[in-house]
Amino acid sequence: MFMSPLPDRRIFAGAETEMLIKGEGQPLLFLHAGHGFDAEDPLIERLSARYKVIAPSHPGFGASPRPDGVDTVDDIAYRYLDLIEDLGLTQVILVGVSFGGWIAAELATKGSDRIAKLVLIDPVGVKFGDRETRDITDIYATTAQQIPELFFADEAKGLAALNNLDFKDLPEEIALRFARNREALTLFGWAPTLYNPKLRGRLHRIKVPTLVLWGEEDRIVPVDYGRNYAAAIPDARIEIVPDAGHYGYLEQPQAFADTITAFLGA
Repeated sequence: MFMSPLPDRRIFAGAETEMLIKGEGQPLLFLHAGHGFDAEDPLIERLSARYKVIAPSHPGFGASPRPDGVDTVDDIAYRYLDLIEDLGLTQVILVGVSFGGWIAAELATKGSDRIAKLVLIDPVGVKFGDRETRDITDIYATTAQQIPELFFADEAKGLAALNNLDFKDLPEEIALRFARNREALTLFGWAPTLYNPKLRGRLHRIKVPTLVLWGEEDRIVPVDYGRNYAAAIPDARIEIVPDAGHYGYLEQPQAFADTITAFLGA
């Protein structure tokens, strides 16, 4: 996971972006987590059975170039507004995971009549505690080898998702993607660590039905952080998935897909 190249290339707002487009139906824009994703993502596989999933690699991630002037999450959000308009999408379902959830929240606060519903899966991006309280685990103080135990409730599933982290045996292209993803995540999330100080005060601007979906055993951002997130968005609801960590959508893809599709069909 997080490593295989995506099959499609599209140009929007003047820059090429790699993306996966899969399925038919109402468009669903999937914004991936900070370690990237690949075409075999199990949640995308399930969602594409009902929706037309459009899943780009963020600027600077995977094989997507980072255009000049794109150096904040706010910049990425505006690029995805351009993508939605350039592709002529309407009634878009917006789904974001972790770092991608932060982007999705930023995008939704800017307002667009093209967005129908919002799903935030264990998003970061907001500061709820005081200046002495760390809301989000400092992932920059950890090694790649610690990812399975931090990001997954089941460490074995985490190792499998990351190809057992045996980097010495990875093809150069795949290892480069992983390194590039970590570099981009550092650029966009380093200081302050994985949040925008202004976003909390803007969440009230989200006017579309919103589901906040959380892994019960999230060790990066705890469930109470998720409850605060949902409370800050008008009429948002929160659902908690047991036996799931921060990347619980990879551990329990069917449970996450069923909860999302039930919300979207309501």
